[in-house]
Amino acid sequence: MKLPLLISLTALFFSCGNGNTQNRSSTSEALTTAEPIEVPNKDGMAHAYFASGCFWCVEAVYESVEGVQEAVSGYAGGEMQNPTYENSGKHAETVEVIYDPNKVDYETLVNVYFGSQDPIQVNGQGPDNGVHYRSIIFYQNPQQKQIIEKVKEEVGKNYDKPIAAEVLPFLKFWKAEDYHQNYEKLHPENPYIQNVSIPRINRFQKKFPELLKKGNH
Repeated sequence: MKLPLLISLTALFFSCGNGNTQNRSSTSEALTTAEPIEVPNKDGMAHAYFASGCFWCVEAVYESVEGVQEAVSGYAGGEMQNPTYENSGKHAETVEVIYDPNKVDYETLVNVYFGSQDPIQVNGQGPDNGVHYRSIIFYQNPQQKQIIEKVKEEVGKNYDKPIAAEVLPFLKFWKAEDYHQNYEKLHPENPYIQNVSIPRINRFQKKFPELLKKGNH
């Protein structure tokens, strides 16, 4: 087998699965300047939205954090209606974090976001590259935007290159297909989970042991 083909097959084998390596497109002005939509608390639980590469990884990271009730994989950041995994337009793989604000605050969740990724990798994370894997933090109100920009500036002091994450108003979250939910827990034998997701989760948990639920140490 020729080396370039072997490299391509290896990259595919250890990728999140979408397979779209489209170059990053600038977010439309309509999305950038839109008024954010605030999701009301339900049963005391608040919602936050983060895109940071493969949603299998991000979901598992947030579900290990004390105060997070659940993390849901889905799509946001594009203009297509009813996106799917096979056809998501310019939506990014996004995770909805459902959390108890009395146990974990929004700023901590933003710190988890930056602390569980390569902040300067543009248009992807790890082996996953393309518009679907770009980094975005979605804010729902001016207070959240201020927190995001403050933390982003602090993180940026540690790097010579710009921080890659976009900061966009939250407009709509589309839940992904059922087979994507809790993927890391349900498919520990998957080569991507073993070689990408679990190492990423372990790096995060080693970095922030004080934030973890009991049993995740």
